[in-house]
Amino acid sequence: MIKAEKIRKRFGVKEALGGISCCIPDGSIYGLVGSNGAGKSTLLRVLSGVYRPDEGNVLVDEGEVWENAEAKGQIAFVADEVYFPAGATAERMAQLTASMDPAFDMARLNYLMGLFQLDPKAQLGSFSKGMKRQAAIALALSRRPKYLLLDEAFDGLDPVMRRLVRGLFAEEILDRQMTAVITSHSLRELEDTCDMLALMHKGGLVLESDIGTLKTTLYKIQVAFSQDFDEKKFSGLNLMSFRKSGSVATLIGRGDSSCAVSLIRAMNPLLLDVLPLSLEEVFSYEMESLGYSFTAEGLQFVDQGVI
Repeated sequence: MIKAEKIRKRFGVKEALGGISCCIPDGSIYGLVGSNGAGKSTLLRVLSGVYRPDEGNVLVDEGEVWENAEAKGQIAFVADEVYFPAGATAERMAQLTASMDPAFDMARLNYLMGLFQLDPKAQLGSFSKGMKRQAAIALALSRRPKYLLLDEAFDGLDPVMRRLVRGLFAEEILDRQMTAVITSHSLRELEDTCDMLALMHKGGLVLESDIGTLKTTLYKIQVAFSQDFDEKKFSGLNLMSFRKSGSVATLIGRGDSSCAVSLIRAMNPLLLDVLPLSLEEVFSYEMESLGYSFTAEGLQFVDQGVI
């Protein structure tokens, strides 16, 4: 288990992480989503022991990760900007890694490179962005890590390779109880991949929940009546949004959807439908409730003055 306790990290006068606490259980895929500059990359580097937090601590299997070789040996980290030395090949990178990590599995690397249709003897500098990321993932998984941390895990990968990488994660988690922590700007990608999701903004966690719970805390209902009505008609509900188009209103509320349906049904509506909420809609309304404007395209957050 990875546990972060009140992590703060500053770069000069800029505070990248503002007291973040989170707990990442074993055998899960934990996703981080947020705007540019939210602190996702910094958090991954702190969790992996690349950065030392200014305040707080990170525990990996109950041991502090900073300057802890045993803890770091359990972690494989793939940065958002994949870097390989000039002239490096996957085979030479594997030999270097194996000289420092006896657990490195060369047979596993050859299998994964074959799966990705990459030549382990080819110079990595000649690879495309997506191919470099595939090679980096193959090298990381060949270490058989207990914890895999990937920044922008699917960046540069085509749909076929994204599906393949997701399958590899699932295989490692089922076989070895590996834990993956991944960041992405794509809510849909994380929704299809993760067990838990955390929404970051300005160095803090706005929201953290497992996928199932996150989707059941809010409900979406369309309703219509024979007579004109407004939001006041639903004063008994905890509404986060009320939008009306013609005679049909769309309600977004928090709480038990079955109770909301019972209350509205007692009003004898002409139309009453419970609609599914996408993850993008859940995050949108959660951000709006905190005073932020959220758009799913590009994940842009605008501070509205909430303290």
